[in-house]
Amino acid sequence: MLLQLGEGKTTTLYSIIDTLNTPDVNIITIEDPVEIRIEGLNQVEIGPKATFASALRTVLRQDPNIILVGEIRDLETAEIAMQAGQTGHYVLSTIHTINALEVITRLRKLGISNYDISSTLATSVSQRLVRRVCPYCAKKRNFTTKEKEVMSDYAKRFNVTLDFKGKTTYDVVGCEKCNNTGYLGRIAIVEILKFTENIKEAVLNGESTYEIRKKAYENGYLPLEIDGIKKVLNGVTTLEELDKKIVLFDK
Repeated sequence: MLLQLGEGKTTTLYSIIDTLNTPDVNIITIEDPVEIRIEGLNQVEIGPKATFASALRTVLRQDPNIILVGEIRDLETAEIAMQAGQTGHYVLSTIHTINALEVITRLRKLGISNYDISSTLATSVSQRLVRRVCPYCAKKRNFTTKEKEVMSDYAKRFNVTLDFKGKTTYDVVGCEKCNNTGYLGRIAIVEILKFTENIKEAVLNGESTYEIRKKAYENGYLPLEIDGIKKVLNGVTTLEELDKKIVLFDK
């Protein structure tokens, strides 16, 4: 289940589906609208007389192995998606929340029971897009002391140690290839929450997101900020660009 509006989740979903797409697998997608046509998929576009929920009911009669539901918007769609997952179907979908953990809260607010969430949900992924440094004009430099402190202090909250040895960052400049922005293309920074047994138990027992988060950290879950910091460390993006998406500096 992917999250966030306008942050590349559709592209990620299509990439997953394209990887899973083989001749012996029946994949059906329900979308509003179908954004990319992929050979071998049965892609259904909902219209004025069809909803995600009604289309999903019809799709379940066609013996699919994998179902992509473009978006879970309401209780009816969520319930049918959960039922599909409980009957052995592999279901992919999106929902709008702020991070991978809050998908639990969102489904609860829609009216999905803790039992259904814990027994069905396998993984939730949250992502945001940051701009890539333009390789044609960026100027390499060393990290400042302040930048190292900001990145290291944040990483330490999650018991992550950063190694700056041999690492450099970039000052963006701007050229014709990047339209004088200093950035060329975008890349996702990602967090992944796996629903391990102790996470499922916590959900089933109705524990708060705060308590579930603590258990997730014990299982190795890391917020997307850490992935972003690692991409800064590897010269993919800049700390300034990352700070626009997730506030790291004290303003």
